[in-house]
Amino acid sequence: MFFETYKSQLIITGFVLLIILLIRFISHELVKKMGRKSGVNDARIKLIRRYITVTLFIITLIIQSFVFGAEFKDMAVVFSSVFAVIGIALFAIWSILSNVTSGIIMFFSFPYKVGDKIKIHDKDFPIEAIIEDIRAFQLHLRLDSGDLVTYPNNLILQKAVTLLEKDAIEGLHDDGSDSI
Repeated sequence: MFFETYKSQLIITGFVLLIILLIRFISHELVKKMGRKSGVNDARIKLIRRYITVTLFIITLIIQSFVFGAEFKDMAVVFSSVFAVIGIALFAIWSILSNVTSGIIMFFSFPYKVGDKIKIHDKDFPIEAIIEDIRAFQLHLRLDSGDLVTYPNNLILQKAVTLLEKDAIEGLHDDGSDSI
């Protein structure tokens, strides 16, 4: 009885899921190719792929609500309420959201990669360090003294940065000996 009642909706649901899974597969492959071409580490590639999956999941839920008969005016009330709550919450944690957004931007357009030695031109606290890791919220920078500095993603996009040496991390670990 259930399948007879909702036959057309279930067929559309299957079609929507097939298309979303195809889009997910294609976008994940494109991100993986772009990441490997740019020399981005696998952890960052997986993070961006996770963001894509969550976004496609939300889009699928919205499409499915319309497939099963939700009216636009009803959805507008729900979304305005949800966005009001989310807006208040995001205003409270705007710094975190800013760092995550900066991390996504850095994935696609950051000219430096893990292992590069950079100089951050900050008037109060200039930093000269090797990029050890690029995470969702911050960069891990290793100073010449061996200290680890975490630098927020949103600040790295706001400061002038100079590339001092490409692949400097290799020189750090290579002492010139031929020991095994």
